[in-house]
Amino acid sequence: MQWLRRSFIAGFFVTVPLFVSVAAIIWIFGVVDGATTPIYDQLIGRRIPGLGLVSTAIAIILVGAFARNVIGRRILTRTEGWLLKVPLFRTIYSPVKQLITAFAPDNESGFKRVVMIDDPHRGFALGFLTREFTVDRGRGPEELIAVYVPTNHLYLGDVVVCERGRASFPDISVEDGIRIFLTGGMALPAKVRI
Repeated sequence: MQWLRRSFIAGFFVTVPLFVSVAAIIWIFGVVDGATTPIYDQLIGRRIPGLGLVSTAIAIILVGAFARNVIGRRILTRTEGWLLKVPLFRTIYSPVKQLITAFAPDNESGFKRVVMIDDPHRGFALGFLTREFTVDRGRGPEELIAVYVPTNHLYLGDVVVCERGRASFPDISVEDGIRIFLTGGMALPAKVRI
């Protein structure tokens, strides 16, 4: 029974963000394609497959340009604040957004780089640097790092806080690190430089 419960929870946390992301992409494509197809049919006089996909890509780029603009960023932040007050929306949107923004290259709170930690219990652990900070326990400031170590795909994992000296930074990009975890370590290069 314990195994069944753990498997269900792990499957839930893997399936739900994936399903929500795919459903959101399909929904966006459907909305833009549904809105633009009649316009294209009238302008061109016949249906051309793929115009909905091109329109969706253009719409996403325009929303991205709007979001990077100062006024657009303020409007989106305020709108997001209102929407986050809706309980069901907040429950689904917040985790999906955090997961997606963790992989964004210009995100300050996302994965910064791949880290290899010397773990006395497990040997070496591979993870992602999420934060560098200092702690003062009466002996002066100590440099610590927070490392996210995925344990089940990328959605579940442990946060390991350790001294910076116990960590090394291999020449693996964040994208390659993600690929390593998604393939269960099979994408790990034969030779890694630290």
